[in-house]
Amino acid sequence: MNKTEMAKKLAGKTDLSQAKAQEVVEAIFDTAPGKGIIAVELDAGREVSIAGFGKFETKFRSARAGRNPATGATIQIAAKTYPAFKASKGLKDRVAE
Repeated sequence: MNKTEMAKKLAGKTDLSQAKAQEVVEAIFDTAPGKGIIAVELDAGREVSIAGFGKFETKFRSARAGRNPATGATIQIAAKTYPAFKASKGLKDRVAE
């Protein structure tokens, strides 16, 4: 499912027009700088917890040594912050059924 399909389903389940549903989906999930509620919160280092669904958060991976598989040469992999999602027990149980 992509954002357009999600907007169509949202419009079908609510009394929103498809255009308004698309705006809502974009407002939540957009990844453009300064847009998207989830992305803005993660940029600020905050978590986004949705009860019964899961938690979006950022994690930090330290710099480390790696190996180029083609040449075998040792390379330095830079530290980075990355987004992560942890599903809630309710979501895990529903998917497992």
